[in-house]
Amino acid sequence: MADERPKPPPPVQRALREIAANVVVWRKLQGLTQAQLADRAGIGPRTLRRLEDGDGGTTLENVLRVLRALGMLEAVVRAIDPYESDVGRLRSDERLPQRVRPRRLTKTDGE
Repeated sequence: MADERPKPPPPVQRALREIAANVVVWRKLQGLTQAQLADRAGIGPRTLRRLEDGDGGTTLENVLRVLRALGMLEAVVRAIDPYESDVGRLRSDERLPQRVRPRRLTKTDGE
């Protein structure tokens, strides 16, 4: 069974279910069938069914295609914009590093 994925953590499972349910509601609010939405998104009906079932194996690109077809893409992009958050606004004048190196979380005995 080389195709098995590890089970996602509970918060990720919950988010998958919530996003799936929201996609279904948006589709129905717009009066679209699964076949119509899949066609508009440029994906197969089976892929849309998997997304609406909360299957985490759907690619991010396909999720974004569906959100675009529902008119929700810009809202999602805005929602994850770091400069729309309090932390991002507070640190917006700081120069971001080219690389982030891991920090030591504990001191070693020699320090």
